[in-house]
Amino acid sequence: MTITLASSRGTMTDQASDKPRPEPDEGHWREIIGQIGTEVGLPLSAALERVTVLATTGKIDRAGLRMLRDEIERARRAGMIGQQLARFASGRIRQSPEQISVTQMLREVLLQRNREASARQIEISQALKPAEVVVDATLLYALMQAVVDWSLDLAQKKLEFKLDIKAWPPYARLTVRFAHASSDATDRLTPLGTPLPSLDSMSWRLVQQISWTLGLAMERSVSEDETTLTIEFPRTIHDEIEGVSVVEIDQGFGVSDNSKPLAGSHVLVVAGGREMRSLIKESIRHMGLLVDFVNGVEEAEEFCRDALPHAIVYESVLAGDRFQKLRNGISAEMPSFVFIEVAPEGGALQLSTNSPDNGARIGRDAVMQSLPSALIFELSRTI
Repeated sequence: MTITLASSRGTMTDQASDKPRPEPDEGHWREIIGQIGTEVGLPLSAALERVTVLATTGKIDRAGLRMLRDEIERARRAGMIGQQLARFASGRIRQSPEQISVTQMLREVLLQRNREASARQIEISQALKPAEVVVDATLLYALMQAVVDWSLDLAQKKLEFKLDIKAWPPYARLTVRFAHASSDATDRLTPLGTPLPSLDSMSWRLVQQISWTLGLAMERSVSEDETTLTIEFPRTIHDEIEGVSVVEIDQGFGVSDNSKPLAGSHVLVVAGGREMRSLIKESIRHMGLLVDFVNGVEEAEEFCRDALPHAIVYESVLAGDRFQKLRNGISAEMPSFVFIEVAPEGGALQLSTNSPDNGARIGRDAVMQSLPSALIFELSRTI
């Protein structure tokens, strides 16, 4: 990757050629390790100070509690990205290319992240033309999520997504454009004293790494007050697919042969009993998921108010009228959202494809064996 820098008030452009980028050297990974330490350590230090004040005074207001949660979440997210990058560095990622509508996938991702954008007072505009590419579905989904993570952290008021086809070569092209959040604390939503996210944050590192792994062409242009990211897909479906043989295209669905195909996906578990929570936690601990636990429906409502997870696993005993109202609201906003109900007993597994309400169900006795497979199947349907 070449980096061209103009004057301090000019434009910076990162460019990647159509060819896959060579493997990053040791210096790159040393830089990443240092960055992980910084992005984990800073928010945890702030959280520790907040906990120290709480221990001293015995008091914390709602705003302070929210900031504490945000600080812990930022540290956890940075650590999780570090784990994902380690998987790429290991060389164990095996791809299963298939024909994918990048348009449909991007729409689903933006719909799923709409609440989060609204909570940050960011308007997302879309201009998405139909485009199909040959790519590993799981990695493409991870790339879309990483791009949204990175841009939401930095965007000020508006975030633009554009998908079109270049005239020549006829590659699908994703363009993301946003204005930077100003360093002036009066016109940004981040709390005073909180450093603004860097353009080269851990989320950006993940965008880079997944793009390199998929062999995509990527360019980032940065002016004084605006950033534009362009990602091109060389293996775009059109009348004549150059360089792609028929055997490389899998028209059916196939999950990548990755050891953790859902790594980084966010699951909310709604369970009141400690035993049930422990059982669910143990069954999916190897999957690399971001998992949050709440005790009841009221906490789940609060959790989902500003941002949605990718799936909700819940105890059937909690599925009363209030939970149904929460579920109906989420489903109205995002019809493909994943719900998995855990019954208090039994070993049956019913997937959403065989359920009248489009939800999956699993008996308590089958959680250890079947919940991971159920999550892979249900979440993969949204890819």
